[in-house]
Amino acid sequence: MLFHLSALSVILVIVFLIIYFRRKLLPFVAPYLPSQLVARLSNYVPLESYSFRDQAAAGMTSSSFDLESNNLGEGSAEGRMGLDEAGVEEVRRIMAIERCTFDQARLIRHNRILAKNGIAPDGTPLDRKAITRL
Repeated sequence: MLFHLSALSVILVIVFLIIYFRRKLLPFVAPYLPSQLVARLSNYVPLESYSFRDQAAAGMTSSSFDLESNNLGEGSAEGRMGLDEAGVEEVRRIMAIERCTFDQARLIRHNRILAKNGIAPDGTPLDRKAITRL
């Protein structure tokens, strides 16, 4: 049983490495694969990730949410490439529909997330059974 488990783990590691390095391995194995599969594997393009500079230039910054000083300054330990794409798109959509500023759109998005999770805008739970004081 232990042999089967270890053999399975070795096979899974090999499959993971092949998938991870498929762009580098594709030129070597392309002559042996069907042309449709080669075309499908070679058309893979990673999603674009916008940097903090791109998002700041697009208006996703304000005096209370300063992207440049918090994420682009010297000694910043920020490891992300930029803000969450889905969140930025939602804020951009709210700004266009509601015709509001960046900070107001962030507040609207935040209140929607709170409401979806059963929390009032002031932070108290909306559940009647919740104990808020003793």
